[in-house]
Amino acid sequence: MLTLPPSVRIYLSVEPVDLRRGHDGLSGIVRGQWEMDLFAGHLFVFLGRRGDRCKILFWDRQGMCLYAKKLDRGRFIWPQAKDGVVKLTMAQLSMLLESIDWRATAWTARPEVVV
Repeated sequence: MLTLPPSVRIYLSVEPVDLRRGHDGLSGIVRGQWEMDLFAGHLFVFLGRRGDRCKILFWDRQGMCLYAKKLDRGRFIWPQAKDGVVKLTMAQLSMLLESIDWRATAWTARPEVVV
């Protein structure tokens, strides 16, 4: 599980993005379309059209970083929204990266209460 300071926000593109884009192309989306500050330390998450690839763009105070993940099986689940970007929690991002459908999670067995 990832751990980030509470000040870090996570933004997910609602529409699929051409993931052949690199640092410059994705940062152009953040600055131009979303009108957000690239250097605030937030995470910007992009998913490809097929839903099996993901890139996360972020500034680590020394340079722009790009994390990429390609699933061997399955697809990433992203929320339905009308805007171009949606804000995620850390838990939602963790489940997204594990290709878990965070909209329909349920306990497989309730934890026992120790008295």
